[in-house]
Amino acid sequence: MLAGRLPYRGVLITTGVLAAVLASVWRLDLVAAFAEGADSLGELIGFLQRFAAPDLAPAFLAKVGQGAIETLAISLIGTLLAVVGGVLLALPASGRFGRRGQAAARFCLNLLRSVPELVWATLTVLAAGLGPFAGTLALALHTAGVLGRLYAEALENAPPAPAAALRGAGSGAVAAFLYGTLPAVVPQWVAYGLYRWEMNIRMAAILGFVGAGGLGAQLYYALSLFHESQAATLIIAMLVLSLAVDAMSGWLRRRLVTA
Repeated sequence: MLAGRLPYRGVLITTGVLAAVLASVWRLDLVAAFAEGADSLGELIGFLQRFAAPDLAPAFLAKVGQGAIETLAISLIGTLLAVVGGVLLALPASGRFGRRGQAAARFCLNLLRSVPELVWATLTVLAAGLGPFAGTLALALHTAGVLGRLYAEALENAPPAPAAALRGAGSGAVAAFLYGTLPAVVPQWVAYGLYRWEMNIRMAAILGFVGAGGLGAQLYYALSLFHESQAATLIIAMLVLSLAVDAMSGWLRRRLVTA
């Protein structure tokens, strides 16, 4: 009977997925959008052709370099602040300070990661003004929620035997955590933090669209003024910066996590 139910269930699931796809296409009016895109294909080709000649003027490249350094700093400091905040919230979220502390910490983690970085950036720009400080805060707030949950899960899944052995030998709770539990979770914490840095370098480049500084702010101005050649240069800079951070993060993971 189970073998007979599985194909029937598969047909229901497939039908439901197809219905959802068709409903989404109808709701978004994608057919009309594709038709309009085909009509304006010539304009689109011309727009892309203007992107094919990036601005390589030394003065502009110097500004791009400054924006790249600012974007890198936003992602790095934002991630480091998130690591600290994630650890502080992960300890109570893993149940180490009672049920009330666990519930409060998990609520904070859910709140922080449920609000997207762009929304946090909009709020921090309103609170702290335009500039990279707002972008750093936005990344830190959202990423702390993500890392805090991952750190808490790592603590919950850590083997209890080493800490229990230390407590049985007379060690206090803090010493048992530092020498029994922490060494087991630190490699995971480091890997999670570096992975989030890879994601944050991309997000840091986008946050400038809402006034949070970096390459994103320069790209927003270039597109607003229809300077396609400068926009192409900025997009290339974002790509190069992301690839460099990915390579650096991978190298650090291999060196630190496996050490």
